[in-house]
Amino acid sequence: MSTRKKIMISLIVLLLVLTGGAYGYGVWYFTGHFLPGSMVNGFNCSYMTVDESEALLSKKAGAGVLAIETRNNGQESITAQQVELSYASDGSIKKLMRDQDRFIWFLAFNQEQIYTVSSAIQYDEQEMQAAISGLKCMQTGQDPVDAHIDEQNDKFVIIPEEEGNALDPEKTSQAVIQAFVTGQTSLDLEAEGCYKEPAVRQDDEMLIRNCEQINKLTDVVITYDFDDRTETVDKEVIRDWLKKNKKGDYTLDKKQVSAYVSELAEKYDTVGQERTFHTYDGREITLNEGTYGWEINQEAEVKELISLIKKGKTLVREPVYSQEGLCRKINDIGYTYIEIDLTGQRMVFYNNGVPAADAPIVSGNPYVPNCATPTGCYTVGEKKSGYMVTGEDYPSGVNYWIQFYGNLGINDATWRGSFGEQLYEFEGTNGSICAPADQVQIIYNSVEENTPVVIY
Repeated sequence: MSTRKKIMISLIVLLLVLTGGAYGYGVWYFTGHFLPGSMVNGFNCSYMTVDESEALLSKKAGAGVLAIETRNNGQESITAQQVELSYASDGSIKKLMRDQDRFIWFLAFNQEQIYTVSSAIQYDEQEMQAAISGLKCMQTGQDPVDAHIDEQNDKFVIIPEEEGNALDPEKTSQAVIQAFVTGQTSLDLEAEGCYKEPAVRQDDEMLIRNCEQINKLTDVVITYDFDDRTETVDKEVIRDWLKKNKKGDYTLDKKQVSAYVSELAEKYDTVGQERTFHTYDGREITLNEGTYGWEINQEAEVKELISLIKKGKTLVREPVYSQEGLCRKINDIGYTYIEIDLTGQRMVFYNNGVPAADAPIVSGNPYVPNCATPTGCYTVGEKKSGYMVTGEDYPSGVNYWIQFYGNLGINDATWRGSFGEQLYEFEGTNGSICAPADQVQIIYNSVEENTPVVIY
């Protein structure tokens, strides 16, 4: 072997011995010292022993200051002294060192190892809470306001949320304590999510959908036509009928719509209502009975009203009636009606306020059970010609028969030689009204269904 080779081998062996020795020394050294780049609770403990690290943490813990940044660049602080912060060895540092991988110590250079030993940091709970509660940012604050729907310029719009600046006490307390026990020197309350947040924001999909639904349902004007009176269902009315269903969508509350229609019926239904009536001879009387008048079909009207609103219909209409009269004014008897005076045994037919027929009559016999002509305000039903009417001692064919209540009607009576006076007391009918044929014919040819028949 040449001298040159011997020297090279010797150098390689020496290098390996030195490298192995250096590695072994490093393993031995970092068995009792932290690796380079070791940060414990924010403090650099590189190359320190357990005792040195604990001494550093103990010193720093009691002298620290936590800078607190609030919303809109506000600044506050809490000192470690205020909360009686201290470090108490609990074996955490020793465990950290034991767990570090000392066998690859040579890879730790230019790297950072971050450790937190919060269990070893102690503080006075009451002083901590007092310090947190004493922060100015905790004293005052405006709670956030959710984005919501409101009416502006005759339209419903979304009002954006307001962030406010009120802190969540629990989140703030947790963030401050965590900052202290982990050795932080600054804390951004907004970045840590400590502020109360609006629950609903303007870009919320359900809020946007709800706004669209409200605008669609309220963009309707339905006018009820009661001749000389009207009622309007518009935005101001409909908005009180809106409710959310189980899916969160706005729809019409059927109970509210039903209540409205019920009020409408109470105000405008006239069947069975008391009426003041002026007779042909100038008297003012009160009518309490009868079948004449207007009556809203509430169930059908509720259904129709809801349907029209959902379809976005704007129109003038009448409600759905279960019964109709002839005139829809406040005075629903109007100026076309048949007036029958039982005491005077007289019948007058007014057509548009002008007497068109005037005749003596024979009415029902009040002394025979179930034969008295009923009083009140009734309505013209069907009309028949050549009708067999039952009323006296035998069936009699009549030329004209005008129904006004049940099987009772107004008819001619060709078999009678006279009418009026007191004939009804001993030659009365079964309740129907008999009159001369020429006058009944006039009425028959002029009246239409639902014409009032006033009997008193």
